[in-house]
Amino acid sequence: MKSKVILLPINAYDTEILYPAIKTGMDLLGGVSSIIKKEEKVLLKPNLVRDAEVDRAVITHPAVMESVARCLSEAGYKHLACGDSCGAGSANKIMKGSGMAKGMEPYGVVLKEFGEGERVRSEQEGRAHTFMIAKDVLEADALISVSKMKTHALEHITGAVKNQYGCICGFNKAKGHTRYPNADSFARMLIHLNQCIKPRLYIMDGITAMEGNGPTSGDPVSMGVVLMSTDPIALDSVFCHLVDLNPEYVPTNIHGQKMGLGTWKEEEIEILTPEGEISMEDVFSRFGRPDFKVDRSRSKGRGILGKIGFLRVFQKKPYIDKDACKRCGVCVESCPVEGKAVNFTNGRKDAPVYDYKKCIRCFCCQEMCPYKAIKVR
Repeated sequence: MKSKVILLPINAYDTEILYPAIKTGMDLLGGVSSIIKKEEKVLLKPNLVRDAEVDRAVITHPAVMESVARCLSEAGYKHLACGDSCGAGSANKIMKGSGMAKGMEPYGVVLKEFGEGERVRSEQEGRAHTFMIAKDVLEADALISVSKMKTHALEHITGAVKNQYGCICGFNKAKGHTRYPNADSFARMLIHLNQCIKPRLYIMDGITAMEGNGPTSGDPVSMGVVLMSTDPIALDSVFCHLVDLNPEYVPTNIHGQKMGLGTWKEEEIEILTPEGEISMEDVFSRFGRPDFKVDRSRSKGRGILGKIGFLRVFQKKPYIDKDACKRCGVCVESCPVEGKAVNFTNGRKDAPVYDYKKCIRCFCCQEMCPYKAIKVR
C-alpha cells in the first residue's frame, strides 16, 4: 500500500474556496469518518509559534483553521478544540488577535492554552523517551495537525512532523534542545513524539509559505497548495519536492522512514488532486518553485564536530545583524543553554554577543527574534 498525499491547488485564503477544497481532500482520503469517529474529542493543532501578522506566513492561516473546523462540524463532530504551546506568548491571544478564534467560533471550537503538562514515558523499538505533553493533548481522543509550510534552520523544513513539538509544554521545548542538540537526535525525538501522540490526520497550509530565514524571520512566498495525508513523512516529502529539496537530506524524513512513521520514497507515495492522480514530476512542473530559498545541502551528523574544536568553524551558526537588532533580549531569554550562549556584555548599549563554544546550534534565538535580526550562516 502506498502512502496517499492529497494536493489541493488553492491560491487564496478565501473560506468559500478553502472549505469545499478541504472537504474534497478529506473525501479523497476516504472521508474523515474513516479516520476519526464522530463521538470522539477532536483537537486541532495549528502552528502558533509566536505572535505575528497573518500575512507574514509565521502561523497557520486562520482561514484554513476555520475551514477545517467547518468541515468537521458539518460532518457531525461536536467535541472540537484548538490549541498550541507557543515558543513565545499566549496561544489564546494569538488565536484571538489573528482572527482565528472568531472564525472557528460558529463551530463550537474551544480554545486551549497547553499550559499544564503531564510526564509521559514512551518506548518505541527499544528506545525510551520522556515527554512533558500538554494535558489537553492527552485528554483528546484524536489530534489533527494543521502545520505551516516553512523553512527551518536545524531541520531544513518545518512541516507535518515538526508541528507536534508544540504539544510539549512551555519551557520544556527549550529544554528539549539541550537534550537533543543536533539535527539527527532532534529528528529522532520528533519521530518518537509523533509515534507517542499518534495524530490521525496531517494538513499543511502551503498557500503562502515561508522561505529563507524560517521559521519566523523568513519571507512569505506564494506556493498555492494545501497538502493532506495520514502519513506525515510522505507529506513532508512532497513539500520537499515542491521546493526542489532532496527529501533524503531532511533528517526527520530519514529517521521517520527508519523508525516506521512513514515513507519519503517517491515510489511509495501516491499523490491525488481533485482531478486525479499525479506524478511527482508533474507536481514539481505544475506547482513547484525551483527558486524557493531553502538550505539544499545534505545534513551531516554534528556530534563529532561539536567535540573537535577546530572543526566547529564549519558548522552552521546564528549571528546577529547589529543594525536590525533592537536589544530586546528575546534571544537571551530563549537560549536554553545553562549560563547562556548569547548574552549582553555591555548592558543593552550593544547587541548581544555569542559564545560559540557554548552554542548548541538549536537556533531557538533565531526562531524567537521578533525583528528578523538573527540569521544563520
